[in-house]
Amino acid sequence: MKKIGLTGGIGSGKSTVASIFSQLGVPIFNSDFIARELQDNDPALKKNIQIIFGSEIYNNGKLDRVQLAGIVFTDKNKLDQLTAIVHPAVAQAFDTFCKVHKNANYILKEAAILFEIGDDQNLDSMLVVAAPFELRVARVTKRDGITEEQVLKRLANQFSQDEIIKKADFVIVNDEIEMLLPQVLALHNQLSTS
Repeated sequence: MKKIGLTGGIGSGKSTVASIFSQLGVPIFNSDFIARELQDNDPALKKNIQIIFGSEIYNNGKLDRVQLAGIVFTDKNKLDQLTAIVHPAVAQAFDTFCKVHKNANYILKEAAILFEIGDDQNLDSMLVVAAPFELRVARVTKRDGITEEQVLKRLANQFSQDEIIKKADFVIVNDEIEMLLPQVLALHNQLSTS
């Protein structure tokens, strides 16, 4: 089974591309979703998050993600601390996912930051979803209801699109001009037969 990383800057359309692969029967490990589930439900992880950010970071047992984002996207040290405790828990969940799907031709590990945490070294290939900067910012402000300034702070914590494209094995362009489906189908066929 091949392990393919699926990444791209915020607003690039990773989830859209992942959903197309999912409809083709490809197992998708959504790292961000799993991280959220663990942050809300894993007692040891919750305790560690509260040690770093204070018990008030949880409301009725659920992580206050707006408050957390306000902290980590303005304080790199806090972001690094959060990553250091969440990443191992997600990595363990990914190992379990791979065992469950060991008979698949390939699986996709979708995450906003794979290169940034060195996870590309643990995967067989890397797929980057790319989109123009202005379009990405517009998508995120609309989707998340946040300001352009807040989007730019989040982008500052990711490698530039040019950097990750240089490191990619495959690139899918999601610019609302080039059609997505033919690109995904071509790559799916390639990965299914190689």
